[in-house]
Amino acid sequence: MKTITSPEEVDSLSGKMDALVKEDRKKGAKMRQVSIPSIQPHEVLIEVKAASICGTDLHIYQWDEWASKRVHPPYIFGHEMSGVVVEVGEKVTNVGEGDQVSCETHIVCGECSACLRGEFHICYRTEIIGVDRDGCFAEYVAMPAQNVWKNHNKLPFEVATLMEPMGNAVHAVLAGPIVGKQVAVVGCGPIGLMAIAVAKAAGALQIIALDLNPYRLRLAERMGATEFIRSDREDPILRVEEITKGKGIDVVLEMSGHPVAVEQAFAICANGGRISLLGLPARPVSLNVTDDLIFKGVTVYGITGRKMFQTWEQTAGLLESGRVDVSPLITHRFPLSDFEKGFALMQEGRCGKVVFCMNG
Repeated sequence: MKTITSPEEVDSLSGKMDALVKEDRKKGAKMRQVSIPSIQPHEVLIEVKAASICGTDLHIYQWDEWASKRVHPPYIFGHEMSGVVVEVGEKVTNVGEGDQVSCETHIVCGECSACLRGEFHICYRTEIIGVDRDGCFAEYVAMPAQNVWKNHNKLPFEVATLMEPMGNAVHAVLAGPIVGKQVAVVGCGPIGLMAIAVAKAAGALQIIALDLNPYRLRLAERMGATEFIRSDREDPILRVEEITKGKGIDVVLEMSGHPVAVEQAFAICANGGRISLLGLPARPVSLNVTDDLIFKGVTVYGITGRKMFQTWEQTAGLLESGRVDVSPLITHRFPLSDFEKGFALMQEGRCGKVVFCMNG
């Protein structure tokens, strides 16, 4: 793949780029030559250096029920990325050519009641790149300049591509007090694993990792978890009662979205505790609202996206200060053309983060 260093080089290309396209309403995707996107006055063109697979991308690739209702092929998917700005629109002032960047993937309207309150992360008209519009599994992507986050030039591209999902973890962990708290992370997928590292950096007393997958629990140990519960081998509720001497967990971070795990998250939460719900259940969840929510006085946060741009500041600070190291989560690297290998690993759960390195 050719590396572009100036707008003139963009113009000199054939106008085509390699991209991973969700072409049909069925499982899979295909590498295609497509047009390099043109930019509007308020946009920038980014040469993608690294992009990582998210659980959302796996839903789209596998073409499950959620994907069939939400996305509309053909289009380029993928939303976690980092790269270099190679062209800026005439109205752009906050970023320049050559800047190394990541991107906030939620494109908001700025006009609805949520946006006017400054709560951009719950904008009523949010569009997500790689879901509602073309994404970043490509050599180039066009983005609104206001969605671009400038990175320190020493931050590796493969780490910078994790800033977007890490922002979800930061939002979930720091939604309330964490210092000196007992924390449980229910579901140790990549965002759950990042949440472990963030909770440790934020001063958690103890971090209990719960998952079915022994591979993921081993990664949880590397990220700083202190206790481990394999939920298919022992009763999580009884084990937490034993660990906490009957008190329960101060802060429960539910990252799996499995209905049974969500029920268990409420059951293990301590009186006066806090639950951050980030996982997305595929069906309704049954809860003992009386005993596990009202009588406990539990505070519940629904976590969506990242606070713009408070969460980005926190995420960048944790990475640049060295307080959080997400590099152990990057277990596999592939060129984009080997996408089938990456998605197979994701499907089997035999990986942490899979990163596509665009330079091969």
